[in-house]
Amino acid sequence: MTIRRRAILGAAVSLPFAPAVLRAQPAFPSRTMRLVVPFAAGGSVDLTGRLIAERLQSVLGQTMVVDNRGGAGGNLGAAEAARSEKDGHTLLLASASILAANKFLYTKSMPIDPIKDLAPVTRVTTGTVFMTVNANSPYKTFDDVIKAARKDPGKLTMGSSGTGTISHLTIAKVCKATGVDITHVPYRGGAPALQDLLSGNIDMMFDVIPLAMSNVREGRLRVLAAASADRVTYSPELKDVPGMKELLPGSGIDMQSWYGMNVPAGVPQDRIAILHKAIAQVVDTDEFRAKMEPNGFTTVVDPSPEAYGAYLLEQEKLWKGLVEESGASLD
Repeated sequence: MTIRRRAILGAAVSLPFAPAVLRAQPAFPSRTMRLVVPFAAGGSVDLTGRLIAERLQSVLGQTMVVDNRGGAGGNLGAAEAARSEKDGHTLLLASASILAANKFLYTKSMPIDPIKDLAPVTRVTTGTVFMTVNANSPYKTFDDVIKAARKDPGKLTMGSSGTGTISHLTIAKVCKATGVDITHVPYRGGAPALQDLLSGNIDMMFDVIPLAMSNVREGRLRVLAAASADRVTYSPELKDVPGMKELLPGSGIDMQSWYGMNVPAGVPQDRIAILHKAIAQVVDTDEFRAKMEPNGFTTVVDPSPEAYGAYLLEQEKLWKGLVEESGASLD
């Protein structure tokens, strides 16, 4: 009897000193979430973001609002996300160019350092870049384009989603490898460039393909080349498009893009872990792959936020070299 009373008394005395980890933690997420897409509505990043947001809100149990913040090559949206409250309720869906290239393009005006001011969660998609022309174009093959460019230097025009984007850096590498001169026409995003391609105002585009696929299927655009080293075999509609190993052997060209999810630096690691798990539940599925792969993108989930962070550091070095090679500058 005495022993039992002492045990109860000991438990009662120890309760006020219970470790903090045993106390109830605030629920997360606890309110409407925001996904910042740093480009205008209608582009490839926006389309990807809306597909993810639609599915992610059911996994997390909260409404997710897509917030398009275009401008300055994606820097305005990235800065908006970086400066948001550090509670995990704001995410950024960013492209490789924003996270790894822009600091070398905007050397004076870059508002943030993506490595320091954003915390990694995971990549979500990866894909290559394709050359497309209007279906009424006289160019039937990649070689047709290169021959025409050699015949009339500077006459052919190529639209891009902006100076320093992967579409611009791709044409810079192709021009260097082939010794041709193609005039670069930068736009404020892929959507307006695509409209000018469909209207016949420019000769071609080198860009990520999801935005253009409906026009490819409906016969308004023709795909001539993949900028990746190899063919994109996971897409039935693109598997016959030759890659750079076939078109420019020995050039070493292998241009691929990716999109990743980040949050403001300072978000607690336990919340980042929750977001990583939820995003993986959405992205690493046959249903989501079935949405992306016909459009030339496939899904990718890093095993941990730390693994994605290490990948970002490697990509920063790679994209620094691409920018320097292109000679592009936005300051």
